[in-house]
Amino acid sequence: MNKEHYIYSFEEYWKEFERLLINYSPKIVSAFVILFIGLYAIRFLNRLTRKIMVKRDLDPTLSKFLADLLLWALRVLLFITFISKLGVETSSFVAILGAAGLAVGLSLQGSLSNFAGGMLIILFKPFRVGDTIFAQNVEGTVSEIQIFVTKLITGNNQTIFIPNGILSNGVITNYSLLGIRRADLLFSLSYETNIKTAKDIVMQVLQNHPNVLKNPAPTVTVKDLSESAIHLAIKPWANNADFGDMCSDILENCKEAFDEAGIVIQPFVRESSKN
Repeated sequence: MNKEHYIYSFEEYWKEFERLLINYSPKIVSAFVILFIGLYAIRFLNRLTRKIMVKRDLDPTLSKFLADLLLWALRVLLFITFISKLGVETSSFVAILGAAGLAVGLSLQGSLSNFAGGMLIILFKPFRVGDTIFAQNVEGTVSEIQIFVTKLITGNNQTIFIPNGILSNGVITNYSLLGIRRADLLFSLSYETNIKTAKDIVMQVLQNHPNVLKNPAPTVTVKDLSESAIHLAIKPWANNADFGDMCSDILENCKEAFDEAGIVIQPFVRESSKN
């Protein structure tokens, strides 16, 4: 093959390239115009959506998630529109994208369950950040509600992550929801004890403690009579912030008052979990 043939072939290729460039230039220009306008419109809609959700006082975690979800959905739609404008067949691309989404969904069933649980928690608000809750055999203060997990800080400063799927489907005890909380304390006294005297002593301790609420009023009752002791139930109320200190003080002050009165405490003192 001689040099003239190479030159002739190159000229043919160049002319074909010019022809294709002229034919596809409108498509390329219009595609990039759509791309740039679409990116600007997406940013504008994203900012507008966030402002609307802030004005509606929507939960910050849910607001961020919904705004990000809308952002990526619009980006995917813009990308499909862009390549379609360039002349690329999009039907097979959409089918592949759908199949990939199905495969990812099947492989992430647990994560999707946690996602759905997080949405339920954020929407229905069984608890909020700062509440003290008991769930899944764990008690702690809610530090953060994420889309997939909820973070608790326990009393001994441990961080526990509970998946939102099992959390939303289980029993949740919210100690902070009503603002006040009742303690269920129990003393075991000997049968030589005068019950009325013991109740008066405990009631005096409760009335003298600054953190025990007057309304609802505290109660002191005989819970039951076992074979070896009289079980005295003490039920004072306190604000959530004072609850722990109040329980400790009442136990200590009652012990000192019983000692002064000569009342014998049986070797059984605990906080009752029953009403």
